[in-house]
Amino acid sequence: MIAKIVQGRGFKGAVNYILDKDHAQLLYTEGVRLKDKESIIHSFIVQHKLNPNISKPVAHISLDFSAQDKSRLTDRFMVDVALEYMKKMGYMDTQYIIARHHDTDHPHIHIVINRIDNNGKRISDQNEKLRNVKICMELTKENCLYIASGKENVKEHRLKEPDKTKYEIYHTLQSTIPKCRNWQDLKANLLKSGITTEFRNNGGTDKIQGIRFGKNGYEFNGSKIDRAYSYTKISYQLQQNEKLQQFQINQPKQSTRQDNTTDLSLGLESAASILGGLFDLMKPSPVYDENEAAFLRQEAKRRKKKNDNQYRHRL
Repeated sequence: MIAKIVQGRGFKGAVNYILDKDHAQLLYTEGVRLKDKESIIHSFIVQHKLNPNISKPVAHISLDFSAQDKSRLTDRFMVDVALEYMKKMGYMDTQYIIARHHDTDHPHIHIVINRIDNNGKRISDQNEKLRNVKICMELTKENCLYIASGKENVKEHRLKEPDKTKYEIYHTLQSTIPKCRNWQDLKANLLKSGITTEFRNNGGTDKIQGIRFGKNGYEFNGSKIDRAYSYTKISYQLQQNEKLQQFQINQPKQSTRQDNTTDLSLGLESAASILGGLFDLMKPSPVYDENEAAFLRQEAKRRKKKNDNQYRHRL
């Protein structure tokens, strides 16, 4: 889950944007009149007049979820996540509306919040961007939501050069590195895809400190393509590939089909152990249980309240 926060001057534009979309659903509101769209806008404006000197009273937030979680993202679930997000961000005791859009592949909702709270005070935006990133990750983990890499969120068909070439190199490295045992193998295979490889030495020494990849007249440091593709990290991956291949070569051939399943399982466990846990092959994927997640959150709140009471008692 990721969130984008935009500050604005007028409520009319924000409310019209989220409610005028085709098939937009108004899911949840707080503190506004619901006779029609104009009454919602008027409610926001009236509360802004409690503190008219604030030039940007609008917080327009989009909460975007991964398409991987689409089957789980009911309206109720998304509202619950949105309410918890607002609580953690400090958007409390104020007006807001929450609406769901269906115009993209990934599920998402929009929130319009009045930064002027019910007491006429401005809701702080101090360190808002940093807090936003941290809280989104917390909620993603708490709710067992899919965590996408940064590359997965990029609309590659819209890219222009040199970013288009950079992503071509990224995908080639992603598919090629697991098949290679050393740098010679990797360089040869990348060249088949039109990608050149250049080592960068440390000063006047022979010690390699970096790697550059080139294609279509563009060159990029490995770490600029992705942090996983620095010289050091690629070297480590290649070493692990070599160890795994040597281990597989040294395994005795299976004599009977009946023993294959057991021997293969043992072999995989041994390989995972040899590679220092690089391949966690036997660990099951976590299964999301909404009731269990809600219970755990409630227990965490209860423990925090108990600890707070004990602390005050000691004082």
